[in-house]
Amino acid sequence: MMVRHGNIFPHQLNILLWVSVSPACSCLDAPGSYKAGYAICRSADFNSWEYVPDHRGETVYSTETGESKEITAPGDYPENTTTIAPLTPYDKWDGEKWVTDTEAQHSAAVEAAEAQRQSLIDAAMASISLIQLKLQAGRKLTQPENTRLNAVLDYIDAVTATDTSTAPDVIWPELPEA
Repeated sequence: MMVRHGNIFPHQLNILLWVSVSPACSCLDAPGSYKAGYAICRSADFNSWEYVPDHRGETVYSTETGESKEITAPGDYPENTTTIAPLTPYDKWDGEKWVTDTEAQHSAAVEAAEAQRQSLIDAAMASISLIQLKLQAGRKLTQPENTRLNAVLDYIDAVTATDTSTAPDVIWPELPEA
């Protein structure tokens, strides 16, 4: 019994496959010779070979956000990117180079100094929490406890009075010894 595939018998199918089918995405013409910095790719219309800039493995930086990205495909550099890395998180692209936004950098430093101030105050308060508990319970403090309490309160006053507008060059007072 002979099984048909459409209008073709099996023995004809083998002949047609042998004669007319070539591997998918194959080309009969050879690509050109190697050229440094380029990949040899088939043209968009699949009629010829063309040299395409090859930046694969290179890192570029967004001129809008400064974020890095690795190039993974042949072709020109993506739009709004540069191969020049920003030096700080506060750099802005001026069309030719990165320029540090010193105002934003200073604002961030002041914000960090204010967070540091709060952290120092929290640590100082934690260091006298037992003394505070004794006072809340109506107990009398020993002379060393009284001295420690006053030293830490003076320290908290000094930290609170510290000028953070000079950040990042803030000089913090030393926490008194326990």
